[in-house]
Amino acid sequence: MLVDEAIIHVRSGKGGDGAVHLRREKSIMKGGPDGGDGGRGGHVILVGDSHLDTLVEFQHRPHLFAKNGENGSKKSCHGADAPDLLVRVPLGSVVHDAETDEFVADIIEEGQQVIVAHGGRGGWGNERFKSATHQTPLESTPGGPQVERTLRIELKLIADIGFVGLPNAGKSTLLGKSTRANAKVGDYPFTTRKPQLGIAELPGDRRIVLADIPGLIEGASEGAGLGHDFLRHIERTKAIVHLVDLAPLDGSRPADNYRTIREELHAFSPILAEKPEIVVFSKVDLVADDERAKRVRRLATEIGLGKHEHPVVISAATGEGIRELLERCYALVKGEALPTEWRR
Repeated sequence: MLVDEAIIHVRSGKGGDGAVHLRREKSIMKGGPDGGDGGRGGHVILVGDSHLDTLVEFQHRPHLFAKNGENGSKKSCHGADAPDLLVRVPLGSVVHDAETDEFVADIIEEGQQVIVAHGGRGGWGNERFKSATHQTPLESTPGGPQVERTLRIELKLIADIGFVGLPNAGKSTLLGKSTRANAKVGDYPFTTRKPQLGIAELPGDRRIVLADIPGLIEGASEGAGLGHDFLRHIERTKAIVHLVDLAPLDGSRPADNYRTIREELHAFSPILAEKPEIVVFSKVDLVADDERAKRVRRLATEIGLGKHEHPVVISAATGEGIRELLERCYALVKGEALPTEWRR
């Protein structure tokens, strides 16, 4: 299962120690100091990478250690600096110190680099300490210490498409059917307590990243329910899929449920509310066959869909309509024409 948060343990490299050595050559009986400096330890650097979608890699590789700098040696040879450890993360990664909760970085640009653990400085060899009055120093300094810390990375740009809707509109089931994700499913509110990610793969080596956003309720923009903690997760998605339950078990009216979510989106962020939206009528399998067309037409009219705005009617339980939905999502996100067989 893909995740939107990762804990990683990073450690920079220790600096190399400075060397103590006095030059000894056949023709020079009393040579001066020639101990070289140690090399710098490697930094740990986070690098923004637009080709990454998720933080799943860190589930399998949470410990990231840079190498130590080389020690100095005789003949004024300085130890080599260790290579920096470049850790690639998706754009939209927000980084905090896991122990202090201190903000570290917000990675938002391709190639952006942030040093999160500085390598130790190389120590000085005894050559550095010579002077007119101290011609054979035996002093040196050790390399600077490594830096070790635990970081929490939260992926704010979590998906191309975010699923929104009231609790139990069918978002988790849809995500599981559409992708390789394994979102928790239940028949009680707030089954999903944090966004779940999945990759939907389409013919022709195409894919989009989808997110099941925790259920919104009236007042969510003011912090009710799961509130701001999760509304913010859809701020950077490119579009939203708005699921409306055609047959809510609580007796509520689907049109009212649709308007509740739209009002919360407007209250939270006008920019968010203006994102492209695909309206999906879910759980059509719970509606009698002879009632489906009439109920779909009525609901589309009640929520104000225009003559050329067609909702996608699906059943995540049976798979009906899911391929059409994914094709529409892909075309919307990529700015491509919808395949002919899915046009209306």
